[in-house]
Amino acid sequence: MKTAKLTVVGAGPGDKELITLKAINAIKDADVILYDALINTELLEYAATNTELIFVGKRKGCYRYQQEQINELIVSRSKSHGHVVRLKGGDPFIFGRGAEEIDYARNYGLETYMVPGISSALAVPAYQGIPLTKRGASESFWVITGTTKSHQISKDVALAAKSTATVVILMGMGKLDEIVSIFSTEGKQKMPIAIIQNGTTPQENIGIATIETIQSVVKEKNLGAPAIIVIGEVVAKRAVLDALKQQYVEPLTVVN
Repeated sequence: MKTAKLTVVGAGPGDKELITLKAINAIKDADVILYDALINTELLEYAATNTELIFVGKRKGCYRYQQEQINELIVSRSKSHGHVVRLKGGDPFIFGRGAEEIDYARNYGLETYMVPGISSALAVPAYQGIPLTKRGASESFWVITGTTKSHQISKDVALAAKSTATVVILMGMGKLDEIVSIFSTEGKQKMPIAIIQNGTTPQENIGIATIETIQSVVKEKNLGAPAIIVIGEVVAKRAVLDALKQQYVEPLTVVN
């Protein structure tokens, strides 16, 4: 009899190389993998040939499985198969519901483990040369969900807009108009902002502007979810990376 256990694993932000060795070892050991929509599916190639792979991804307005069903799958498959790996994009403990799934599993006697992942909140800006902190520009940063469980914009966005910190907003594209309004109310119309869609993947798309011009840039570049929103002076202080030399690195001044 195999031990019924759950390992919640962070798959990183999208680039298949941005995953830890510990995560790869968990994937190799899995009897069942429940994986999300935002993971790089090439990571599933590390799984054994007899591992059961179940897609449980959720997209806006499209739910293959409700969260309650995912919880039940974790328990039922661990009891019948053994080691269940819950493979989630980014880091499972940053807006990933990983802790909730572990709590549920422990109620049914499962052994539970967690493998942290590289969060998109940190890695996606870094891939575009945007430091979340930089001396003389930002001493701290906020990471905020743009949309709460009640589908409203997080009240923390308004609090963050009053600070001098870099603000990173996940799941915020549907609330972009409200975000622009909040920062404009604080007199930050000229504040630099970057929106990075499909960060760290070959489909990456980026728009750089100011609060007052970002909506037109979004339309021009057809930017949409999944995307990371970065607001702060650090956006204007991008580092020049060799990885970006094949791209057109847009200076902030090009936006009218």
